[in-house]
Amino acid sequence: MERMSNVTEFTLLGLTQNPQLQKLLLIVCFMTYVITLAGNTLISITIFISPALASPMYFFLSCLSIIDGFYSSSIAPKMVFDLISEKNTVSFNGCMTQLFAEHFFATAEIILLVAMAHDHYVATCQPSHYVTIMSRPRCALLVGAAVLLGFVHGGIQILLMSQLPFCGPNVIDHFTCDLIPLLELACTDTHTQGPLIAANSGSLCFLTFSMLVASYVIILRSPRTYSSEGHHKALSTCTSHVTVVVLFFVPCTYLYLRPGTSFPTDKAVTVFCTLITPMLNPFIYTLRNEEVKKVMKKFWGQAMKRDDE
Repeated sequence: MERMSNVTEFTLLGLTQNPQLQKLLLIVCFMTYVITLAGNTLISITIFISPALASPMYFFLSCLSIIDGFYSSSIAPKMVFDLISEKNTVSFNGCMTQLFAEHFFATAEIILLVAMAHDHYVATCQPSHYVTIMSRPRCALLVGAAVLLGFVHGGIQILLMSQLPFCGPNVIDHFTCDLIPLLELACTDTHTQGPLIAANSGSLCFLTFSMLVASYVIILRSPRTYSSEGHHKALSTCTSHVTVVVLFFVPCTYLYLRPGTSFPTDKAVTVFCTLITPMLNPFIYTLRNEEVKKVMKKFWGQAMKRDDE
């Protein structure tokens, strides 16, 4: 069945209509995006070129940094541009592309966080088999699965959304093309498709978050069988990852695991999820990881000396 629609472009109202607040948000959002790219790029380069950080944990961390950079880039550049532009429009195809990119990278990050939890579980509960279980081919397979599942999830969202008719109005009260704002513009009854589309993201967030919480309960309880030192080591290893999981999944669950209606807080939560969390991830992992900090200081110190020469 061919999609019937008169809408060829959408108008984004953005973060705010207040000119003074727009100027402030422009500076804040631009600097946040720059820090996000710089921080995640720094971690990725450091891990890739350092033999001391060749373990699966750091391989996953470098992949997470790359995904965070792309995830933020699917939203931030358009948002920053709209803050200085008088006409904030996006074509229908451009809107669908942004929607796909957002959900593709978000899902890839979700699956990658599961892979990282699996790595922590094996390292803590099966240390004697760690090298065998978390081999390089298996780690590459897990990253490939994250990319593939992200593509499938994003494709499903686009397939469902592209079948909806949009006859007008075409004004989206948001700074990005996302599920619920678009569902509210569809000129058809979305009581059936709306929950299905939202549940595709909401259930993924909630079920994965529940699985990760359960896995970390098992991880943190396991070392108690051996020693308090082992428990402390596991707790130290997992704290950073648990922090990232909470920062990512709580906003995700709030945005999608609910009835298909927009709330005033949606824009702020989306900013936190797509800009703030990707910016914080490099700091969360490096500030609590002495090995990464040591390698970064050594490598970049050598790089600065070569520049001075």
